Amino acid sequence: MVRLVLWDIDHTLISTHGVGRELSAAAFKRTTGLTMRVQAKVDGVTEPVIFRETAKLHALTTNRADFEQFAEALAEEHLKRSADLRKRGQALPGATAALEALASWDVTQTVVSGNIRPVAQIKLSLFGLDQHIVWDMGAYGEDADERGDLVRLCLQRADCAGDDAILIGDTPADVAGGRACGVRVVAVATGRSSEDELRGAGADMVLPDLRDITPLLHEVRGRA
Repeated sequence: MVRLVLWDIDHTLISTHGVGRELSAAAFKRTTGLTMRVQAKVDGVTEPVIFRETAKLHALTTNRADFEQFAEALAEEHLKRSADLRKRGQALPGATAALEALASWDVTQTVVSGNIRPVAQIKLSLFGLDQHIVWDMGAYGEDADERGDLVRLCLQRADCAGDDAILIGDTPADVAGGRACGVRVVAVATGRSSEDELRGAGADMVLPDLRDITPLLHEVRGRA
């Protein structure tokens, strides 16, 4: 049986229904003094890259200190508007049941996310999805730019081999990050990528969503 499950967050476990972009815009203005007119690609991309590429779209060159200022502002904005986030966002169907079922089997669960850790913790706690997450084993946006590097770091922190882990995510970037580290990937088509796109990216299993978690549980239990 699998020892470790690595969860993506946005569009895998939760949806913020646009609140996340609003909070990023607020943090961007606090950091740069400019209104965020357009945002760089976010699907499967880590927060430092999103910030850097968004800044470029506004003719700005940024450094690590700028990102750290943005990250602090972003966490503060999530705290400030947590009630709005809870009201407008949601845990995706089946997310709670999946987390609880894996916990009942004593499978260690953590997060591999492009979000910075404080934001990841806020998001999951708001929707009651944080109870079974081992945060110190996870890897977050501030840790590395590339998804594969985050997966590798998470495996190191968990002292787990790639073939003893499964990653669950919703983007081709999640799939690529897992495969680069020898981790099997269960992809859910609850984001902007279709089932066909996720299969084409190389996912080992593709589900329409987490409503029926039986195939996921079979995959977890069936791995030596």
